[in-house]
Amino acid sequence: MRTAMTRKLLALALLPLLLLPAGCDFFQRAPEVPFAPYGEAAQARMDLAEVEYRYPLGPADLAKITPDNLAKLDQEQIDQIYARLSAGPIPDGPYDGKILLPRGSSGKFRVAEIVGGLGGLIVHLKGLELETVGEQLWRGKVFFRDQRVLRNRIEDLGLLQKLGLVEGEPQKFEAGGRQTWLLFPAKLYCGQSLFDSRRESVIIDYFFSDEIAGYQEKPDFLAGRRGLVVRDEIRMVRPGFYLGRAYLNRAFGLNFTLYNAAIAERDGPAFLHTGSAEDCWSGTQRRLTAGSRALGPNEAR
Repeated sequence: MRTAMTRKLLALALLPLLLLPAGCDFFQRAPEVPFAPYGEAAQARMDLAEVEYRYPLGPADLAKITPDNLAKLDQEQIDQIYARLSAGPIPDGPYDGKILLPRGSSGKFRVAEIVGGLGGLIVHLKGLELETVGEQLWRGKVFFRDQRVLRNRIEDLGLLQKLGLVEGEPQKFEAGGRQTWLLFPAKLYCGQSLFDSRRESVIIDYFFSDEIAGYQEKPDFLAGRRGLVVRDEIRMVRPGFYLGRAYLNRAFGLNFTLYNAAIAERDGPAFLHTGSAEDCWSGTQRRLTAGSRALGPNEAR
């Protein structure tokens, strides 16, 4: 009798694990890389230049970071990682995307808070649950490096069509055996980061998206200057893998990752040896690696 009861209790204990969706990152651990100590107050956080000086990330550290284990970090830790990256080369081709949504002070996602403050735009977005719509629709980005243009991969047009936000037939694109639509074009260039001005990031700018060939007023206006005023910026973790920050009307909204497995496999080993691959201005403060800490003003060469 006792044995049967024990089995039932064990089965109940295991039930939540059995119900976890496939691919769940429940067992993922945070990457074991160094972070500067910090507190809740802004004055308790170390200057970004000092973070990089005291806690540099080398290629071996960057190899520990994955799109999945980044989700185990809080916003301050993600910020510290981003500040210790450089832009890397402007990407080319399709990248799979994953959204990392930070919480706002009210407990709601910051994206919902920002959109709520954009006046009449909320009328167009009525019925969209902004906490989940990005993850339901967005599958990544396609970079057209030579044209300095980018388009987003949207998997399901149904929700946007129900709201009357799609006109005509958007361009289709297939990657990894999945068919998506290419929407929300943006201009692509090297530019100043809104978070860390010490060096450039790769900028994905939707402000003048209506000037790009193939622009469709609906739904592409949503990301442009008459919509959410989206501006993304990305920096390279390692070849094939970028960490991004999305801004809505210059207010930080969310983090995201971009990953191309083929490029990661092809170019990753060489990066472990060189630790460098740049298209953009890397700033006057040289990006440090774990094996090459800069000397302080009172340290002898």
